[in-house]
Amino acid sequence: MSLLDAAHYTPDEMLRHPRHIAMQSVLARLIQQLRAIGSSADGYEFQRELADLLLAVEGDRREFKRAADRVKKGKGPHPQAPEPQSGRDLAEHATWLFEHDLCERLARQLRSVGDGFAWKAFGFHRPFILALSRNDPPGPIHGKAGFAAERDRAERAFKEDGHFALLHDLTNCLRIGDITIWDEVNPPRTEEIKTNPNNRRSAQIRRINQARAAILDGAPLPGDNLAERLHELDLPLRTHVDRLPAAAKHAAEHGVYATPLPGARVLTFIDQVACSRLGINDQDTGPAERRLQTALQSAGIARDRVNNNVHATSLDSTARDPKRVPWASYRLDSGLCARLIGDYVSFNVETSGPVLAKLLQVSGLDAQWVRPSGRAHLRNGEVVMEIHQQNELTAVFLPNGLKATQGITLQVTRSEIDRYLIELLKPGTWVGGIKHLLRAQEAGRPWPHYRDEHEVWV
Repeated sequence: MSLLDAAHYTPDEMLRHPRHIAMQSVLARLIQQLRAIGSSADGYEFQRELADLLLAVEGDRREFKRAADRVKKGKGPHPQAPEPQSGRDLAEHATWLFEHDLCERLARQLRSVGDGFAWKAFGFHRPFILALSRNDPPGPIHGKAGFAAERDRAERAFKEDGHFALLHDLTNCLRIGDITIWDEVNPPRTEEIKTNPNNRRSAQIRRINQARAAILDGAPLPGDNLAERLHELDLPLRTHVDRLPAAAKHAAEHGVYATPLPGARVLTFIDQVACSRLGINDQDTGPAERRLQTALQSAGIARDRVNNNVHATSLDSTARDPKRVPWASYRLDSGLCARLIGDYVSFNVETSGPVLAKLLQVSGLDAQWVRPSGRAHLRNGEVVMEIHQQNELTAVFLPNGLKATQGITLQVTRSEIDRYLIELLKPGTWVGGIKHLLRAQEAGRPWPHYRDEHEVWV
């Protein structure tokens, strides 16, 4: 359940919960440890601690659910139920649901650090994430029959062979296969761990093989759309992520800070603690709203904002979208990363679709914003822009002075717009990537990645 959709508590109540507050120091410490990993032994120890923490949180989550069910039936919580720390009435069903939802969020926060671990283990090579994320999200590991076998396999790989094995269930972004093992010679090898030798799970093995072929051989990505393939851009990745620390500092002083970004965008940074201190809420934004309007005007995206603008936000997004770079990998202070994970601070990047299409047109691209106006939220897989290119070299002259020209169309979906916004890509980098795809005659829906992401993320 989303933090913003929950009926039995408010966002502020969640952020004030003692366990939620306590997790902040845990996350910051884990991120520091993650960044210091330099060997298989370091990774092995880090993963063991992360697994123990996640098992404990998910165990509490299950017990809170059990207690909530009992209280709803007019019974008392069972003796094994953890003690709620919210200060609410223990006889109320909503009290136990609140604790259950809290644990769901804490588990996602830990998995977001696991995502950062996965990105680092794969050397920040995005194709591994894009290929192995194409499955349903993982369920809880507490009580999962196969997790003990997966953990045992990882321990044997390290203790017997000295090889590090990453447990996929500790992440949100790795959804195909159970573990990936590194040795000194071969590419990373993803395995499916079977608790029952007679259960071959051929569908999962097939998806593992599809992901491996997509990464190593350029084959289609796992799924039914053969047009979806990885494509390496021979371009460096450049971003405006370095603007975030200053924005966070301003927000800590003013509550809300808004500034235009190159590429028809506005960055809005929000500090929840500062907003509470200054009395800023959704109904009384005052100077914050004026700063936002000024930034929108400066970026040229204030006109018809309701119908045309789209945005990407960090708020309540932790460990939800497997394609997003995890906050732990952003080149930011570990404490700021922890606050982003916990939603104590958040940022939003907004653009106007039609204005963005014009920006591409000025760069020489035949771009059209095709998303209907007035739609509130971008949907997964939704095509928002089309970019056309005619190929004059293959033109065919027809009778009556007509000429048929072969061309290709690139479809820009939600994930690409989300990346342009939330990763704060520099406009030249983004436009250059699109032109590279067109020159390479990539039609359909290629999944691009840049060549030097290991130098951008941390």
